[in-house]
Amino acid sequence: MELRHLRCFLAVAEELHFARAAERLHIEQSPLSRAIKELEEDLGTQLFVRTTRSTRLTRAGQLFLDHVQRVFAALQQARDSVKAATNGFHSQLRVALSDGIPPSRFSTFLALCRQEEPEIEIRLTEVPLVQQIKGLHEDLYDVGFARSDEVGDGILAEAVWTDPLVVAVPARHPLLTYKRIPLKELLRYPLVLGDPQICEGYVRQIERVLRKADQEPLIAERVVSTDLMMALVAAGFALGLAGASQIVNSRESGVVARPLAGFRMPVLTTYLLRLNNKPTEALARFVARISAIDSPPAMNPAELSDLDASEEIEP
Repeated sequence: MELRHLRCFLAVAEELHFARAAERLHIEQSPLSRAIKELEEDLGTQLFVRTTRSTRLTRAGQLFLDHVQRVFAALQQARDSVKAATNGFHSQLRVALSDGIPPSRFSTFLALCRQEEPEIEIRLTEVPLVQQIKGLHEDLYDVGFARSDEVGDGILAEAVWTDPLVVAVPARHPLLTYKRIPLKELLRYPLVLGDPQICEGYVRQIERVLRKADQEPLIAERVVSTDLMMALVAAGFALGLAGASQIVNSRESGVVARPLAGFRMPVLTTYLLRLNNKPTEALARFVARISAIDSPPAMNPAELSDLDASEEIEP
């Protein structure tokens, strides 16, 4: 088994089409098919079921894919480590990001890390929460940030930042007659919310709030970014639910933030995730440094009632 066999297998497994995989690898289809046959003979099992209409992985092929992806991830990390050393970094921290964490607070934190330990490279990767959890267990990441503390055994989830959860409302919308919007009134209108596959932790926190009303929300669209959510809100397409700082940072004109009425103002919480073991000295300093970037003080309804995307919230 050679590395070229694994590259060929990975291309076919991801494309599920031999012609597209060959084009991706810049080779002819016949040597690709031969490489897959050699790999199957070496492993003693069939990796693909191939017909004139489709190509799919066998059970053995799916299991093998998981291992091959880890092999290439490890190779990429080896390259990154060598490159970091070449560029003068003494070590590296691999940080995974999920769920659209507050950008202003995170950028302030990164600037502090660079100021205090410029010799440590921080390599960032954006992944869905389920991949972040898997990557932490498989030593692909040293630490992560996400909107969920439901991460299973073996991982610590520490709440580090909070952001007031508010309704993003288009300018001149009827709901702007409310200084605090009742949840039942909110649910009379279509909503644009996060994609549960990409923004899993955010979606869980939003659903906890929406379940307080005995009414199903009308979800007009699912999106993977706050920027697109704010664009749809500004266009009058739907209402959104997001952190107050996210609305400000979107810089989308025509969006006004209103708090929810009827219960204590909810917040979106950002969690730091890491394995439940003794951290390296560099990781311990990284985690300790987070306390220097505080959540903003709680905002009262009067402060939020006329907030729009042209105003500032201190991170």
